[in-house]
Amino acid sequence: MKRCTLTLNSLMFVLVTTTLMLAGCANGPMGQQDTVQPGDTALPPVSGFADDIQDIVLPTEMEWDRKKSMTIKTESFRGGLWHYSGKVDVISLKDFMTSSMMSNQWKLVGEAASKNIMLAFVKPNKTCMVVIADANFGKTDLTLYVTIDKTAASGLNPFGEAVAPQ
Repeated sequence: MKRCTLTLNSLMFVLVTTTLMLAGCANGPMGQQDTVQPGDTALPPVSGFADDIQDIVLPTEMEWDRKKSMTIKTESFRGGLWHYSGKVDVISLKDFMTSSMMSNQWKLVGEAASKNIMLAFVKPNKTCMVVIADANFGKTDLTLYVTIDKTAASGLNPFGEAVAPQ
């Protein structure tokens, strides 16, 4: 009986010690989140890019939705539709997108607003339509419709024939 009590006490000690160690690890550096809190002196998160298109910058709050996105790549054309969602204000997102696109040499050629906001941007061989919409649960949806004419950049038409400069 004495040996059974000793084994039970040893087992209980190991169980309690293990539990305390695991609880300590959960609250230590490995259990902490890497989020920037207001007032922190850390640098703010860096904005991301839409897919591998380096001249369309998005706020860090926007998360890509693979199920609502698709891309196409051919010899002469590349593009697609990219859908993002995040907890940002609609007008704030519109201002961010307009500013970031223009700073990346996109030209704003059109804007429409009703329930949703649509922005149209162009570059010599690229177009980008931006649609911003209110979504459920305080989220905002952002959809990018991007086309890149690879042949226009090289002076060729979609059939590979030389195009005279205009």
